[in-house]
Amino acid sequence: MSFPTAPEVHHVPGTHLEVNGHRLWVEQEGRGEPVLLLHGGPANSHLTFHPYFSSLADDFRVIYLDYYGRGLSEQTTDLRDVTFQGDVRDVAALIETLGLGPVNLYGFSYGGMIAQALALDHPHLMKRLVLANTLHSPEMWQRNHENINREIERQFPEVWEEIVRLRSQGMRSTEPRVQALYQVHGPLMRFYNPDNAARLLSDPWSRNADLYPVFVGDDVDFFIGGEVAKLPDFRPRLRELLVPALVLAGRYDRALYPQYQRDFQQFAPQVEFVMLERSGSFGHIEEPETVMTLLKEFYTR
Repeated sequence: MSFPTAPEVHHVPGTHLEVNGHRLWVEQEGRGEPVLLLHGGPANSHLTFHPYFSSLADDFRVIYLDYYGRGLSEQTTDLRDVTFQGDVRDVAALIETLGLGPVNLYGFSYGGMIAQALALDHPHLMKRLVLANTLHSPEMWQRNHENINREIERQFPEVWEEIVRLRSQGMRSTEPRVQALYQVHGPLMRFYNPDNAARLLSDPWSRNADLYPVFVGDDVDFFIGGEVAKLPDFRPRLRELLVPALVLAGRYDRALYPQYQRDFQQFAPQVEFVMLERSGSFGHIEEPETVMTLLKEFYTR
């Protein structure tokens, strides 16, 4: 199995489905037991999964989803309509609409938080759960940004000085001039090999830039806000997980440190835990063969 260094955007067949009064964009490929992919962001789209998860289509029905207000799904005129609890309700309803349950779930980053809520509150909809480079609480989200700031200050002091200067003028961290400076953190902190950052796909619709500051807070790189500040802390409930679960973490994730990822072992000792030794935040991009082999084995038990 091989993957191109800089893959072109290639989508599988998709359509809009009416779910909870929202028109959600859903793509599907392959046959077999369903695997539903929940993307991160929380303002991004399913594009992060292409083309890597197509390798599962020989054995599974792979389902890609854009949440309400993101990607190719219906957009909203009021960005405050997009909420975490709304995302959870939409995904649960989509599983019912497609007749998928119980479904194999893959929750990546923010999508892993949706997956935890589904597994705890709707376990009948789920067969097996994979949590990949995800978070367990608003506290972990806050630490994520603290880590990013610390690394930028140390590795790119000239960039950090400019961020501090703009903040002294009253700029919030999600303002375009500040966000442009924060772009240095991706290759540095999210990837084992910084060159692999070029493998992330992008389209004009792949990120809702207007939604981002509303959902996470307009100064999120220093203080979480918006929906993120209201996210559940799943740690007290993780022992209640009834479905078989696998947690994937990246050894070189310098934002959501392995130290934090191991919290899942502490609070949910019943889950399996795998450390990807040559990955940062995007294991499916940096170690696709390893990740897909793990998923095939786990989902077919």
